Amino acid sequence: MTKLRSLAPWAIAVLASLGGCSGEKARAQEGAPQAAEPTEAPATGIAVATRKGPAAPAPAPAQDLPKPKPIEPFVEKAIGWLVDAQHEDGGWGAGSHASQQQRDARKVKTDPATTAFSALALMRVGNTPVKGVHKEAVLRATKYLLGVVAAASTEGPKITDLQGTQPQAKMGMFVDTSMTAQFLARVLTALPEKHELRARVDRALDKCLRKLEGSQQKDGSWQGGGSWAPVLQSSLNCTAFELAYAAGKQIDMEKLALARNYQQRNVDGDGRARADKAAGVELYALASGSRGMAGQSRAADEIVARGKLEGKLSEDADVSQETLQDLGVDAPKAAELAVAYRKVRTSLARFDSEEVLKGFGSNGGEEYLSYMMNSEALVIVGGEEWDKWRDKMHARLKKVQTKDGSWTGHHCITSPVFCTAAVIQCLTADYDAPILLAISAKDEAGATKQK
Repeated sequence: MTKLRSLAPWAIAVLASLGGCSGEKARAQEGAPQAAEPTEAPATGIAVATRKGPAAPAPAPAQDLPKPKPIEPFVEKAIGWLVDAQHEDGGWGAGSHASQQQRDARKVKTDPATTAFSALALMRVGNTPVKGVHKEAVLRATKYLLGVVAAASTEGPKITDLQGTQPQAKMGMFVDTSMTAQFLARVLTALPEKHELRARVDRALDKCLRKLEGSQQKDGSWQGGGSWAPVLQSSLNCTAFELAYAAGKQIDMEKLALARNYQQRNVDGDGRARADKAAGVELYALASGSRGMAGQSRAADEIVARGKLEGKLSEDADVSQETLQDLGVDAPKAAELAVAYRKVRTSLARFDSEEVLKGFGSNGGEEYLSYMMNSEALVIVGGEEWDKWRDKMHARLKKVQTKDGSWTGHHCITSPVFCTAAVIQCLTADYDAPILLAISAKDEAGATKQK
């Protein structure tokens, strides 16, 4: 997998910024999406004190991030299709589990999970509520979700009384809360300090986070509701915590650790994943595990690389618990990071197997979501494997795109809206490198803060 790197200048700047987070904007990335106006990469630090964790980092300088490749025309077509599928109320819908045959995006009821997921796809390619070609679509989605969260009871884990949607039936009853939390965390970093929606977004995100914290099981997972593959819901909730953490929000760091440890336990030392909570499909569990461990894996890599750069380690030193402890990381954290480093590399290698990639046997929303999770994991871990995966996915998914520009599922989550949003994010994960790498930078900072 990836070779050890010397610590990037942006990570050194992040470590130096702890103790007070920076609101400075990241410089605009080169190779901006063709489907959007040139925009600044969203800042990943917000001046909010964190609970049980270090302050939010400054954003990564653009020149030290992976340079995104131009968005290809077939992906631009998909982005346009997704925007056209938005309802007048600002939402998108996946439809009900009981009516999987309904593929008309305008004839289904809108739901929070699909709305948040679709809006996240638009944000990934350069749109926010205030910038980008499709800023109005993102703004309308923001207002839709703020209304949903405001109307939800403060009690319980859910933000909607809507039941039986495809995402809920296949991933879990808390998926609306987790998807919405992810979107709100992204929006919070993109809104100017004095924007009229900033305070509402902040409050709504807090409400979602408290619901997720309160519904987590003792083993670190989120179960319940009779879902088909709850490991995916657990992974999405873990990512919601990470994005909120990167945005400087108050989260319970013990809850985040539990969520990550759950994903880590689902992957063995050979990179094979337990599929008992993944409908028997290894792809879902493997992608969930890889995504959940990626930030810790890169943090371990960077700590050891910095040790070499500073002359504290020999050039042939490996990433291990012992090496990390030699660099001042306490034993429990060193063990956690070392296991993540080892497992994430073996699990990512498994994605070369067609047996793994075929998932359930045909493409459904769960397959597309799993591909997206693996894309994010590869961007976080770094190295040439992302480029190889990106090219592979572009070739694979272009072949199955429908003539109108969307993708549709052939089992379980059949919704073209959900599937298209997942594919867009899968193929453009490098555009979100600033915030994805901020997650691993905070892991590194947290591991070395006692030094």
